[in-house]
Amino acid sequence: MPLNSPTDDRKEKIKKGKLYIVATPIGNKNDITLRAIKVLGEVDLIAAEDTRETGKLLAYHKIKNNLISCHEHNEARRIPGLIHKLEKGLSIALVSDAGTPSVSDPGYRLINEAIAKNIRIIPVPGVSAVTAALSASGLATDSFVFIGFAIKKKEKRKKQLEKLADENKTIIFYESPRRILTFLDEIIETMGDRYAVLAREMTKRYEEFIRGPLSEIKNNLKKRSSIKGELTLLVAGNDSSASVSMDTVRADIFKCLKGEETRLSELAKILSKKYNMSKNIIYDEALKIKDI
Repeated sequence: MPLNSPTDDRKEKIKKGKLYIVATPIGNKNDITLRAIKVLGEVDLIAAEDTRETGKLLAYHKIKNNLISCHEHNEARRIPGLIHKLEKGLSIALVSDAGTPSVSDPGYRLINEAIAKNIRIIPVPGVSAVTAALSASGLATDSFVFIGFAIKKKEKRKKQLEKLADENKTIIFYESPRRILTFLDEIIETMGDRYAVLAREMTKRYEEFIRGPLSEIKNNLKKRSSIKGELTLLVAGNDSSASVSMDTVRADIFKCLKGEETRLSELAKILSKKYNMSKNIIYDEALKIKDI
């Protein structure tokens, strides 16, 4: 055998297909790259979160191709068949309903299994609700924390928010219209009445950015007969160290403790809103002062 003959391993790699991770529009169907259109038209199969939604996008751009569903409830069941196709040499494009697959959307497990099988993963970048909202928010963009949807269970969500209260980077959440008012209350209670931006229906006809303290955003929404659309909430990081000294906060805590009997948890809640500071920090300081 010649020394430069390909090994069986190399032949196997050549035979394997490619998994494209294709970003699609978050609203406006024209927000798609030329490369994404090309890939969606050339792959052997498109694995879509919702074949109906993806079908509309393909029809709009005059793309004809084969679709198979791959969503939160069937992804585990779909993986073996999709991996088999990839190992046979077929190319697959993974798409979600909107934005980038696996970013708060299905796809994570399929991607990891493909990596484990040495299948090439090719990202086809495009629209992301995170970066779209951040770019227009006016909040700090040099560093940020993306949470996506907060934890569903109330107590665990509360602990999650408490851990984020001291974060000084811009914090980004996704939230549904039916839960947003409750979620705003929980953030105010945990982090204080911070400046925030709520991006609604981005890139669509009724695109809207509501800016101001969390309480003002909440009041704005409460006046509406209904709240509709996809929501991205950006909350300013904790800058309490720059805006108020701890000596000022301690003096206020001491004054409150000398007055009427107030539960420490209630005191922490009141002062966290006043100073836009973590409730946990104030509670800990109140405990120290009370024990003196």
